[in-house]
Amino acid sequence: MSHRIKKPLVIVLAGSASLAIAMGVGRFAFTPILPIMLHDGVLDLQVAGKLATANYIGYLIGALAAMMVPKKWGHTPVIRVALAMTVILTALMALPVPSIWTALRFLAGVASAVGFVFTSGWCLAELSETSGSIGSAIYTGPGAGIALSGVAASIMGAAGFSAQSSWVMFAAMSAIVSAIIWGIFGDKIKTIEPYNLGSARVSSGRVPRAEMPLFAVAYGLAGFGYIITATYLPVIAKNAVPGSPLLTVFWPLFGLFAVAGSLLAARVRKSTDARLYLIGSYLVQAAGVALSVVWQGALGFAVSSALVGLPFTAISFFAMNEVRRIRSAHHAQYMGLLTAVFAIGQIMGPPAVGSILSHESSVEAGFALALGIASITLVVGAGIFVLMIILFPAEGNRRRHEIH
Repeated sequence: MSHRIKKPLVIVLAGSASLAIAMGVGRFAFTPILPIMLHDGVLDLQVAGKLATANYIGYLIGALAAMMVPKKWGHTPVIRVALAMTVILTALMALPVPSIWTALRFLAGVASAVGFVFTSGWCLAELSETSGSIGSAIYTGPGAGIALSGVAASIMGAAGFSAQSSWVMFAAMSAIVSAIIWGIFGDKIKTIEPYNLGSARVSSGRVPRAEMPLFAVAYGLAGFGYIITATYLPVIAKNAVPGSPLLTVFWPLFGLFAVAGSLLAARVRKSTDARLYLIGSYLVQAAGVALSVVWQGALGFAVSSALVGLPFTAISFFAMNEVRRIRSAHHAQYMGLLTAVFAIGQIMGPPAVGSILSHESSVEAGFALALGIASITLVVGAGIFVLMIILFPAEGNRRRHEIH
């Protein structure tokens, strides 16, 4: 294989692996390890909610911080720091000192967001001159990371690993992958301007002021709509179908279908209004969330995991492309804004669950109510996009730009 053919593939694999560590471990390793921590008696659901919230707040702060990093800073040093911090912070979660766990999950969230933004920027800039949609393949990373972390946690749980040992194993796996891709990010193929996510032309005509606020609200609702499932799925399933042999597959299924969704998103027709894809994605995810309430069998949870996971990264993919259309002159800043609003939606999830659980007679009833609210939230988000299509129709032959 020639250098010209191999190089883009190497960049994609490195980017996907980096995002797998940033998202699959830095953000979501807590989800499959949570049942082990509950089994070990080192925390309860209220404390778990606080740790999850700390991570999501960290993600918000990290996204805002990434927007303020000086342009003179290179992407590759920041990516390396984010990888190293994720490994260290994950390993430190093994310490039997609950008083520091909140700070560790907060910092892991910061590292996760910074790693996501700078890995995306570096990879998409390096791949901007390649043909096709290969750049979108880096977004298989989060789903792959979630799937692999779920499988690993299932194996460790079955083998009787403690929560401490599980955190150490996740840190070790992340360290190995980081070491493999470390040198690739040291390869400066071209000069990279921060947040150069491809080329987008300036929109013609005046842009309605109300369009972006509506878009931001709808995107924030997606953050709240999926996060309860993404935080508590293994716990919800274990309470509903205790002893089922399928308990270990629900979270990996979420990740595998997220990978499938990101690949499908890259193949959709670019001439179609992206808001239609967003409506479909929201409704699929809403159905998946609702299904876990009305069909509480092992098969029901499996289908629910698949439906919630399928649009997981696709929603962000479609949303970021839509931002490039309606705010092409300053799309990077608005991408940061949407990321921050999405993070706020996520932050609201665990406290909402905690509040509901404290007022319900059982954990099962509390989770059912929380999931029902989350599903309705996603339907409302889809409704906002329908309203936007009516109020702000796209120009007939307007060319849509893809993030390469």
